[in-house]
Amino acid sequence: MEQGQVRLRRGLNFTGALVAVAAVWLSLTPTLLPRSALFQGVVSGGAALIGYAVGVIIGSIVCWMIERTPPARLIRVCWLVLAVVGVLGTVAMLGWLASWQHQLRGLMGVEDLPVSAYPVMVLVGLVVFGLVLFLARAWWALVVWLGRQIARVVPPRVGVVIAAALVVALTIGVLNGVVVRGAMNALNDTFSAVNDEHDADSPAPAIAEQSGGPGSLVSWDSLGRQGRRFVAGGPTTKELSEFNHHPAVQPIRAYVGLDSADTPEAEAAIGVAELDRMGAFKRPVIAVATTTGSGWLNERTASALEYVNNGNTAIVSMQYSYLPSWISFLVDQDRAQHAGRALFDAVWERAQQEPKQQRPKIVVFGESLGSFGGEAAFASLQDMSARADGAVFVGPTSFNVLWNELTDRRESDSPQWLPIYQQGKTARFVAQPANLDRPQQPWTTPKVVYLQYASDPITWWTPDLAFRKPDWLREPRGYDVLGSVQWYPVITFLQVSADMAVSTDVPAGHGHVFGPDLANAWAAVLEPPGWSVADTERLRAVLGEHS
Repeated sequence: MEQGQVRLRRGLNFTGALVAVAAVWLSLTPTLLPRSALFQGVVSGGAALIGYAVGVIIGSIVCWMIERTPPARLIRVCWLVLAVVGVLGTVAMLGWLASWQHQLRGLMGVEDLPVSAYPVMVLVGLVVFGLVLFLARAWWALVVWLGRQIARVVPPRVGVVIAAALVVALTIGVLNGVVVRGAMNALNDTFSAVNDEHDADSPAPAIAEQSGGPGSLVSWDSLGRQGRRFVAGGPTTKELSEFNHHPAVQPIRAYVGLDSADTPEAEAAIGVAELDRMGAFKRPVIAVATTTGSGWLNERTASALEYVNNGNTAIVSMQYSYLPSWISFLVDQDRAQHAGRALFDAVWERAQQEPKQQRPKIVVFGESLGSFGGEAAFASLQDMSARADGAVFVGPTSFNVLWNELTDRRESDSPQWLPIYQQGKTARFVAQPANLDRPQQPWTTPKVVYLQYASDPITWWTPDLAFRKPDWLREPRGYDVLGSVQWYPVITFLQVSADMAVSTDVPAGHGHVFGPDLANAWAAVLEPPGWSVADTERLRAVLGEHS
């Protein structure tokens, strides 16, 4: 088809623009979480680009098949109709966007978007669409130019194919060899520097029960920024005593930074030595925690464990990366699993040296990528039951091996977002505290809890979303997911990807923010003597203050 028959002077392809408009409308449909103007604009711009590319391909195929050229006048009329319908339809869809955003924000207790946000969405979408389209056309122009040079010695069509192959190879080479490698080096340098930063209000501990303190086998500086925050955090013995109305024990917090050893096994050995130094194997409970990429641990998870046991606990963890969780999720998955296995195995083997009747309970916990790594210590749920005395996995990812296995083998009448596995005999999936009693069947020890929310994109994001409808969008929606959320090829993938970026910008109990519900999880897993429902409610209030 000739250029004048399918393009306006601005150079847009008609069928591409038609599908792009439809894709933009779909991108404005309901999703898991409230989105800011920036991220909605990026999603809509990305949807427009994909729609445009699909439309160009479809239009080219149709024109090739019918071997006819639509009259120029018809093309102009079609463009006019598309412009009018596109503007009116987009205004209507923005109105729907405002409606479902209001409904969802009310459900989650988040402030409404200001009216000024909607023009920003449009502007960001146009910038994203225009910029990437420009780059794509520049890339194709290079192919055409190179094809013409090659066509001087080979047939023209062969020249185009060779040119395209060369440019693709060059693009991949540049991306892998320059862009990706350079970006990773820059990220490692940047976050390594961040890891070394000190908080002015967090001096080295003065007590022996914390890594980096007196007698510690690791220096305060070597713990890294997140390690220092974890060790210095948590409730004091005074706070624990006042809460439990009984004199508390100083909690043990052991942590090994990435700079302390060359391998995960060496780090784990140091962690066990730290536990030995602090007398952790004489405590009733030792918790093995797997961090996210940067070494972060949810302070509320650790504190809840210590409140439930009045401080008579030990928590050990170690760092395996400098990178933040979302980058580690892409490039450090093997490291997370390696670290999770190494640390648990080392602690478990050391615990076996204690007399059987005096061995501490060994429990496991981790959040997000930490849950992914924490699971890796076990070949199956049966293996976990045999070696661990309980587990709390928070906000699991869609790549968690064991989580996927249990979810896929769930009872047929339970939804993907809240499955029931083997009548909840060992593992239970919890979105709200009442779910701990679901089903109403005996729950044997050791107990495993997966705390996950229906609106958490970290749990539900997977590349498969682009082309396959997940069960959680086939089945009745979760308690904090709008019933109007639907699945659209590619579009839903873009939406949930954007939701991941704002997954912690909502109150606790939604998205990827976990707070008071951790009290219920630990109370159920550990069943401390004398602990009551009222105690759990009081602990929920304490954790809520730090949400």
